[in-house]
Amino acid sequence: MRLFAAVLPPEDVTSELAAEVALLGKLPGADGLRWTGRPGWHFTLAFYGEVDDELVPELSDRLERAAHRTPPFPLALSGGGQFGHGRALWTGAEGDLETLRLLADRAEAAARKAGVPMGEHRRYKAHLTVARSRDSVDVRPYVASLTDFTSRTWTVAELALVRSNLPRSGVPGEQPRYEAVARWALGGAG
Repeated sequence: MRLFAAVLPPEDVTSELAAEVALLGKLPGADGLRWTGRPGWHFTLAFYGEVDDELVPELSDRLERAAHRTPPFPLALSGGGQFGHGRALWTGAEGDLETLRLLADRAEAAARKAGVPMGEHRRYKAHLTVARSRDSVDVRPYVASLTDFTSRTWTVAELALVRSNLPRSGVPGEQPRYEAVARWALGGAG
């Protein structure tokens, strides 16, 4: 199973982002980007890749403990940036980024302790991908348009384990499908 741990923004926050992305889609060159859809918007905390079925119960137990040790925290979508010379356009976050990073570190540690190979550790950078490109694209106009964007602040109250189902149809532009296979309340939430 192809899995990752994530924070999923609530529907009203993704609605705010959808309105902003609709404006970005009107900028020159927007048709050269593959825009991610609302069902795919999430903050990846730790990407696990293909996880053997026998490791999933241990991973789930450890993620549940990580969630319970982490208090709920405020977060908002904010601003924008890019990775890979325009290969990924994203919106960032503001709020309690320290707790978000802590949750990401705990999600990575949970996988390592469960026996999931994680590769090299990287410092967590909060981002929600809104568009991708196979080639380098000048996304500076999109990043500039996102500069003043800030969603409402919500309280992150859960950690999700998400399954990624990659496209199989071969249809250009088809998006992966994401399905939350487990959710755990943070700290005293819920």
